Parts: sequence; C-alpha cells; structure tokens
Amino acid sequence: MKRSIINNHIRDAKEFIAQMQFALPPFAYWSPEEWKTRGSEYNEIRENQLGWDLTDFGSGDYDRLGLFLFTIRNGSFKNPSGKTYAEKLLIVKPGQVTPWHYHNSKMEDIINRGGGGTLKIQLYRSLDEHSLDEKSDVPVSVDGRNYTVKAGTVVSLGTGESITLQQGVFHQFWSDDAALLLGEVSMVNDDHKDNFFLEERGRFPGIEEDEKPLHLLVGDYEKYR
Repeated sequence: MKRSIINNHIRDAKEFIAQMQFALPPFAYWSPEEWKTRGSEYNEIRENQLGWDLTDFGSGDYDRLGLFLFTIRNGSFKNPSGKTYAEKLLIVKPGQVTPWHYHNSKMEDIINRGGGGTLKIQLYRSLDEHSLDEKSDVPVSVDGRNYTVKAGTVVSLGTGESITLQQGVFHQFWSDDAALLLGEVSMVNDDHKDNFFLEERGRFPGIEEDEKPLHLLVGDYEKYR
C-alpha cells in the first residue's frame, strides 16, 4: 500500500473516531519526529505493538478485503507476569470483509460500538488450520446469552451488542450498511503467531514510501527509535 493512502485512511479514522466520541490516548497523535524523542520508558508501546494498524491481508484491495485497527493496550506472551489482556478499536467499512481466521491462544469479545449499522459475523468450528468443520454446531455467547448455532450461521450484532469468540472458532465479519466502530477486548494479542487464516494471507501490508508518515504504524517503530 502507498504511504499516502495509509495516511488518508488514518485521517479518515481520526475523524470517524472523534464523531463516535471515543478518545484515543495521547500517543495516537505523536508525529514521527516526536517518536524519535521518546525513550525506553515507552517500550511497552513499541514492543506490544500499540497504536495505528491496518491491513489488506495481502489482497491489494483494501476496500474489499481489509481492516483498520488501533491497539489501545496489550500484554506480551514474553512477559507472563504482565498484562493478560488487550483492547483494540476496529473500523469496518461497508462491503469490507475481514477474512476467515481463528486464534489458538486468544479468546476475544467483538463489540459493535457504533456507526448505526449491523455487524455480520459468520462462524464455523475448525477441523485444522485450513479446514472448516461444516457439521458441528458452534458455541456462541452474545452479551451473556450462551447457546449454539449451526455451522456457517451468520450472527448479526446491532449497536452495543457483542459476541465472545472462543479459541479455534473460524470467523469472518463485515458490515453491509454503514461504517462501524468496533471494540475488541481479549486475552493477550499476538498478530505474528496467533492468527490462523483459512487461506494464505498476509497480516501486515508492504508499504511504498511515496510520502512521510502522518503517524507511525505499529510496524514502523523500529525505524524511529
């Protein structure tokens, strides 16, 4: 992805998040030059990959297959005595799909925080990393209601509603009707080792540096120490 396009997506995200009256932490607004002045006391941000993030999952078509994220807090598998939880904001554009994947370590809640639309999330158990279980029912927990659904069921979440996704449950999600601000509350998140995609996917985009970063992505920190 071109850096200029990434910068535009960040500008749009900042405006949308402000419209939703959600306040980001101060480090969200630091420039690359400000990052160069931040010492080792901010290593938790760098090492646990807090901050701006987006991906086209290697598709080259972000508007069709992509996701925008901001990680607010996160622990690390390398520090078992540290934080055991994570929190993210996600932005889903209409018609934009986050493709089939599951997590081995992370249980997560996905919350429809606002935007006026409905989040659609489709569910299967996994047989293995590259196989959907098309026969077994899937356990579902929606806002404290625990039940099962048939394999392949699409669960719809209105504003304020949430779903708990257990480890090993394949899911893909999208919005048909509006841009949505989602929350993710989960166990420690590791996007390098704990994303298992049904089809071969890239998690982090390659970047063509056609202009300076507006704000750093989580993959940029090592360049600005």
